Amino acid sequence: MEQYLSLWPTFWEGFRVTLLLLAVSGVLSLILGTIIAAMRISPIGSLRLFAAFWTEIARNTPLTLVFFFFAVVVPFLGVRVPYIPLAIAALAYYTSPFVAEALRSGINGVPVGQAEAARSIGLGFGQTVSLVVLPQAFRMTIPPLINVFIALTKNTSVAGGFFVVELFAATRALANGNGNMVILILLTAAALYLAVTIPLGLLAGQIERRVVVQR
Repeated sequence: MEQYLSLWPTFWEGFRVTLLLLAVSGVLSLILGTIIAAMRISPIGSLRLFAAFWTEIARNTPLTLVFFFFAVVVPFLGVRVPYIPLAIAALAYYTSPFVAEALRSGINGVPVGQAEAARSIGLGFGQTVSLVVLPQAFRMTIPPLINVFIALTKNTSVAGGFFVVELFAATRALANGNGNMVILILLTAAALYLAVTIPLGLLAGQIERRVVVQR
């Protein structure tokens, strides 16, 4: 037991970095995904084209390749940035199209009459989207968005292969250094991931039930 307890500072440090990656990249991907979703319904053709291109490229590129670009290619080009911000950028870029597509499905669910009524009282496109369409779309897409963030939680483990000591990397190091406790170490890591994903899943279910009742 003493040996196991001595591992917890390493577990906690890795878990703390995982939470940091999740929180910051989650916020950035939400902001970026909202912008991309708005561009997808823009009346300006070039913006729609750019948003569609961004979505298709980012969504269909393997996450490992995205991390390779940010963690290896970007420093090779002379950009000196710590690996944690690079990992956050990779996760935010990769997650943003999934956020955008979830929001776009919510936008498509908003009755057309809502936007027409907004335009009839003199609101422009930006005001219509930000004040009328997006608030309703967010309410309808909270459960899918939470599922995106659950996937993001698991995707943070890829950072462990690119010089970031998060939970996965910490678990790997502990398992290599404590061969007699590999199963217990793996179970602890799984429990820490579940400590994030299970509450998010329960929250998604609860919000979904509330939205159905409101409809």
